Amino acid sequence: MTEKIVLTGIKPTGDLHIGNYVGAIRPAISLIKESDILPRYFIADYHALTTMQNRKELHDRIYQIAAAWLAFGLDPEKVLFYRQSDVPEIFELSWILSCLASKGLLNRAHAYKAKVDENIANDRDPDNGVNMGLFNYPVLMAADILMFNTNLVPVGKDQIQHVEIARDIAEHFNKIYGETFTLPEALIEEETAVIPGLDGRKMSKSYGNVIPLFAEEKQLHKAIFRIKTDSKTPEEPKDPKTSTLFDIYRAFASEADIESLAKRYEEGIGYGEVKQILFDAVNEKLQEPRRQYNELINDTPKLDALLQRGAERARDYAHPFMQEIRNKIGRY
Repeated sequence: MTEKIVLTGIKPTGDLHIGNYVGAIRPAISLIKESDILPRYFIADYHALTTMQNRKELHDRIYQIAAAWLAFGLDPEKVLFYRQSDVPEIFELSWILSCLASKGLLNRAHAYKAKVDENIANDRDPDNGVNMGLFNYPVLMAADILMFNTNLVPVGKDQIQHVEIARDIAEHFNKIYGETFTLPEALIEEETAVIPGLDGRKMSKSYGNVIPLFAEEKQLHKAIFRIKTDSKTPEEPKDPKTSTLFDIYRAFASEADIESLAKRYEEGIGYGEVKQILFDAVNEKLQEPRRQYNELINDTPKLDALLQRGAERARDYAHPFMQEIRNKIGRY
């Protein structure tokens, strides 16, 4: 059975919350268990520079991301786990690919178009606030993907375009210089879990409605008990399908426990009791990862060593492949 390379990038921006775990970390780490999958994970620290220009924040976020993924079971000895900026070949390849990518293609990139549309709607210059990092973002992403001959890239429906751009550029390169790059495909995450925040909207730092992923028990308890509910009394039947509490609970409980709580909703249950049930379920799932995270985040030499080892392994692959690419474009 031929293994397929699956690449996942993690941008170190924003405070981690339980929505990140349910929607991104958990499904990505589950790929490790697939026998025909060769997963590769990287911290996309230079991608973050398009919006983050705070030295300390970027430095700290890198460690936080590394510690979080390791705490939830990512084994750097079994999979390739590296920091993007530790692999200079990616950035050399990005320049080569940018010379093959048409401006028209990048003009149609969703992130750039959204920024331009926002500016026009607010009577500003179309390119106001647009840096070249944002404009060239899809090319760097293409280099991330193509550098490791990735077969599949897990993405939500709104990110398919990034993989399509990488594929277009790869086809263009292969046509000019001969077969070189694997043509990537998007692995569509149809059922990517999106859980609501404290106010019922999608959990997001921008809304300020998040439950921090590694909050201590008292903080976690406080956050969960702040979740908004309706005014129904404990005795009144309730619809679990319209409950923020129940939506979050489903992401952390077993099928049997979910069915049991759904029945209690229909019979009548107080929201205070539901919140306690939810807290117990979430805290049980996060207790051990929280302990490991706190241990790792306070041991930066260990994180440095793991990232350095990942960089060495990544470059063992990238360096000779980059030499092959240089030869093909005429730099012998």
